[in-house]
Amino acid sequence: MTPELPILVVDDARFSSAIISRTLKQAGYTNLQIVNSAPAALEALEREPTSILIADWLMPEMDGLELTDQVRQQDEQNNHYTYTILLTGKESVQALSSAFDRGVDDFIYKSEMTRQLVPRVFAADRLVERQNTLLHTNQLLMEENRQLETHNIVDPETGLGNTRYARQRLQQALDHTEARGGAVGYLLIGIRNWERHTRELPGPLQRELLETLARRMTSLIRPLDALCRVGDDRYTVIAYFPDADHCRPAAFRRLHEGINHKAFKTSRGFISVEADATLCIASKREAVPAIDSVETAVEEGLGNARQSRTLTRARPNVTT
Repeated sequence: MTPELPILVVDDARFSSAIISRTLKQAGYTNLQIVNSAPAALEALEREPTSILIADWLMPEMDGLELTDQVRQQDEQNNHYTYTILLTGKESVQALSSAFDRGVDDFIYKSEMTRQLVPRVFAADRLVERQNTLLHTNQLLMEENRQLETHNIVDPETGLGNTRYARQRLQQALDHTEARGGAVGYLLIGIRNWERHTRELPGPLQRELLETLARRMTSLIRPLDALCRVGDDRYTVIAYFPDADHCRPAAFRRLHEGINHKAFKTSRGFISVEADATLCIASKREAVPAIDSVETAVEEGLGNARQSRTLTRARPNVTT
């Protein structure tokens, strides 16, 4: 365990928060902060990030799920991860599943709090430090990527791959599919009204939004997928699936929804971004297409996506 690990407890019931504080201090944790409302918790986190947040699910003004949403947005801005544990009396699978989708990491049932609290915090202790180390390492890698701009495969504003790198990765994935089967998913994302954002936002805030957008998209793809910026308002994801049946729009919907359904927190407040997306799937079932055919298909498909505001499917022309 890490005795000095920062832990923030938020509970409108002072008796409950006192029990939590006493239990954790007896377990050896020394860096505890107690607040009695979600807004107070957000103010505390603005002053100094914490490693573990323990919050009651049901609170006035803002419940634990709403608090988790805002904490995740703060985390994006600060390149930090806050391990979030909710105290709950809810035991339905549906309620807990919904909460996990909102970004909650773990639960402690109030009826078993004295038995569950310390083991759950011990587990969180190990995981959160590892996660924040990875985030820090990733930030260093992004900075190194910017230094590699001279190799012309990195977008200097985001640290992501650029158009040249995207084409290299797509060709490698298509070659791999041709040789070994499986399927390639090539997702093109267009940021709606990006020109308006660049016109209205000052330069530093534009860069902050670009970096936050890149971090969120990176968190929503698989570790081996390639995320690239291929234009001012264009991003692409290249994903290879050994099993072609797993390459389908549903595998990318989380990314599309993750941009559209949650605002981005910046130093000037929250900024909402809308994105259109279209997916081209290539496999040996219909002959593997050329790169140009894939790129043409998704550019044309993006127009349909703008009209429908859904993630659409684009089909490349294949020369047999």
